[in-house]
Amino acid sequence: MDDAVDAILGQWARTRPDVDVSPMGVIGRVSRASRLLERGVKDFFAEHGLEAWEFDMLATLLRSGADAMCMKDLSSSAMVSPGALTNRMDHLVRRGLVHRWPAPHNRRMTLVALTDEGRRVADEMLVRHAANEERLLAGLSEEERGALAGLLRTLLVSLGDTTL
Repeated sequence: MDDAVDAILGQWARTRPDVDVSPMGVIGRVSRASRLLERGVKDFFAEHGLEAWEFDMLATLLRSGADAMCMKDLSSSAMVSPGALTNRMDHLVRRGLVHRWPAPHNRRMTLVALTDEGRRVADEMLVRHAANEERLLAGLSEEERGALAGLLRTLLVSLGDTTL
């Protein structure tokens, strides 16, 4: 079974047979898969009245296991710049999903925590999000998912991706 990338590779093979374009097969498929998966996630959250980034912020706070996180740690953990994080937190505060306050021991530090409503939304959406991702990956067997995850991990590490 061919995909859109096969068609592109075929065109290059006919047009420039002297150039090894096989890396385009990998990068093109990763890129296309990323866009399609992101669309599937974005559309899912939109159906539930959330932006994907809103869930990401709530999920980061939830998975930290802490009562609160400082904005610096949240920025690092969520891979968001401090300026973008401030805007996102402003939005989530207005929605009543998080609250923030100056740290008592260091007024230059700001702490952020889920509100009860934010925790409810994060908990509920986590279960639904996991089911949606299961749906998005339904075309792969469990063994194929494991192999793909391992290969992508190797690629990410080789590109300099590190743990939090």
